[in-house]
Amino acid sequence: MTGIVNTAQAQAWNGYEGGHWAEHADRYDAVNSGFNPFLLAAVGPGDDVVDLGCGTGQLTRLAAARSGSGRVLGVDLSGPMLAAARARSGVGAGNVVFEQGDVQVFPFAEGSFDVAVSRFGVMFYADPVAAFARVRQALRPGGRLAFVCLTELAGTDVGTVFSALAPLPTGSGPTSLADPAHTRSALTDAGFRDVTCTRVEADQVWGRDVADAAEFIAGWGPVRHHAPGAEAALVEALRPFAEPGAVRLRGAAWLVTATR
Repeated sequence: MTGIVNTAQAQAWNGYEGGHWAEHADRYDAVNSGFNPFLLAAVGPGDDVVDLGCGTGQLTRLAAARSGSGRVLGVDLSGPMLAAARARSGVGAGNVVFEQGDVQVFPFAEGSFDVAVSRFGVMFYADPVAAFARVRQALRPGGRLAFVCLTELAGTDVGTVFSALAPLPTGSGPTSLADPAHTRSALTDAGFRDVTCTRVEADQVWGRDVADAAEFIAGWGPVRHHAPGAEAALVEALRPFAEPGAVRLRGAAWLVTATR
């Protein structure tokens, strides 16, 4: 593993948080995979791609399939999640490589990728400007960055559900890039140009029924830490979103694009 400066996040993602995501990889993909098409639109045939905060690797594998002949690297802090990513893709399979490391100090070769993508993996940098500057360095001239990050939770289905719990922190962690002005500033300071922030939506399946979804959400790290014992409240909050065979929320994100 390369050097780590984001030590608090490394501890979380190599502890309970990463373990929960690795154990429930299919569940988290069911929540987030609706945003894949927005990101894959940035990948073309033959592109060399880096997936930032790749987690258990679904987007990485899809980017590799879309690229075809290009080299695709998935980088993440989490050992448990990368173990799941390798198991799900096959070690050394095709054109995909997974490496453990901190993007903020990762030793990317200068100008080695055409595209950098991320599905909710860039909100946890200790120093976003330094991390994005490192990503910019890794891109070739004209290289593209495309990621999705959470909007503010207020006014969203997820926000409606979480409003039934003890207040969760905002403006940091998962919602650290929820303000588009802050995101544009960080990317501009990191040397990117043509920064755009577009609100996008996708369906998110959180469970097969209300009880199943409530148990799953209660185990998610921020909820487990800030609102322990939340299952009963979650059951009531999730009832309006139940349908036959699924609990479905409409998720919202910022699709952020920029160019080196």
